[in-house]
Amino acid sequence: MQCDDTLLRDRMAAAQAGDKEAYALLLADLLPVVRGMVYRKRSFLDVADREDLVQDILLSLHAVRRTYSPDRPFLPWFYAIASNRLADKGRQDARYKRILDIGSDFHETFPAIATNTPFEGYGDQQELADAISQLPPGQRQAIELLKLKEMTLKEASSASGLTIASLKISVHRGMKTLKRLLRQGSDQ
Repeated sequence: MQCDDTLLRDRMAAAQAGDKEAYALLLADLLPVVRGMVYRKRSFLDVADREDLVQDILLSLHAVRRTYSPDRPFLPWFYAIASNRLADKGRQDARYKRILDIGSDFHETFPAIATNTPFEGYGDQQELADAISQLPPGQRQAIELLKLKEMTLKEASSASGLTIASLKISVHRGMKTLKRLLRQGSDQ
């Protein structure tokens, strides 16, 4: 499609003055131009990536539209924006490919036994519940919120009214006491 630079210049000037209809017409006129440019220069990309690039170019135009001077030709100004976005995308793709190439040298290994499986927990649940009930109230509450209910420190602080620092101390002391209580229970 052949674009009339004077028409585009006038539409851009009107858009800069706040005419939304002129701006919509400008974008409608530019869409096939941009799409043709992207599809010609980036034919190796899949359709979704080419359409993303078309949108990036139009968004770039939108972001810098106030820098256009209506006493200058429109198309050279616009083609500079489009060319810069195409170059940016090329550099971005090259960096991404380099990262993938670097990462391909590493081989993953997997342990024979899955991690974080339920059997890693404490064996006698009743003994654990009894030991937790023997904790001082502050330690018990911290253990219940942070370890059993798996709340974040911020959530537990909000729920309990305690500071994050006091929750950390209570959990540390509670875990130490629990280990002692459970060791005592298994010795008996």
